[in-house]
Amino acid sequence: MGMGCLHQRLGRTRALPFVRRFKPSEIEAATSGFSTALETGGPRGTAYRARFADGLVATVRRAGGGDPEQEGQEGAFYRELQLLGRLNHRHVVRLRGFSEGHNRFLVFDQMENRSLKECLHDPLRTPLNWRTRLQVAIDVAAALEYLYYFCDPPVFHVTVNSSNVMMDADFVAKLSDVSVVGHDASEGSHAEERIQQRRTELVFQYGVLLLELVTGQSPGGGDGDLVRWVQEPGFAGSMQRMVDADLGGTYDAGELRDLVIVARLCTRQGSGTAVVSIPQVLRYLQGKVGDKNR
Repeated sequence: MGMGCLHQRLGRTRALPFVRRFKPSEIEAATSGFSTALETGGPRGTAYRARFADGLVATVRRAGGGDPEQEGQEGAFYRELQLLGRLNHRHVVRLRGFSEGHNRFLVFDQMENRSLKECLHDPLRTPLNWRTRLQVAIDVAAALEYLYYFCDPPVFHVTVNSSNVMMDADFVAKLSDVSVVGHDASEGSHAEERIQQRRTELVFQYGVLLLELVTGQSPGGGDGDLVRWVQEPGFAGSMQRMVDADLGGTYDAGELRDLVIVARLCTRQGSGTAVVSIPQVLRYLQGKVGDKNR
């Protein structure tokens, strides 16, 4: 799916046809006075469950981007809204609206099953089965291909980790916390170099996510242990022992091998550029396991 609408010059108007403008009072009422926290702390701040008067159930987060009264910040905020509002992909969390004023908020689709991190690591949750984990790998790769290869100009950025992968009511994975890079990062003589660098970082992060899906282990700081394991010459002999015990031994050995090999390629370092690209990974996984979708 293309993104040709981004070719149009973003005007200075505040007309935002793709998103809804909420009054601050509507945000406060929908969150029962900000008493419905879904998560607190973390890099994205507090998220609130919101139920609006028209029945819309959504997630509300405070918008970043600095003081809205500071010179230049307001224009940057509306430019980001115009761009994020145009994102339209099944595996990207949709921006539904925003509020203005000193405390600005963004309104997103509600993800009933919260984050992939919670699905994998919360002992009170039913473990994700193998088919769902495979589909998550494909869903995330599809979203990344859209953001980094189909959107023109490539102004979007996201950090790939299990906290930023959200799960809807049907356990369909959707990337969240997508941001917009500045003009200086998407234009100019070094733009292509910066874009390639972001894609290289993306591939590595995606490989770490695959290892987390397979092992059920949180990568922790530096992604070290899991990456070191998959880069060892004898990694294939220990794959069965590394599989998440929560799967209860119910998985396809061939698909496990395929997923771990992809993770190995994605996390291979040293040349400064990725060995594989996200589109290559997506086509490979679709060809290998796409006909066995859950």
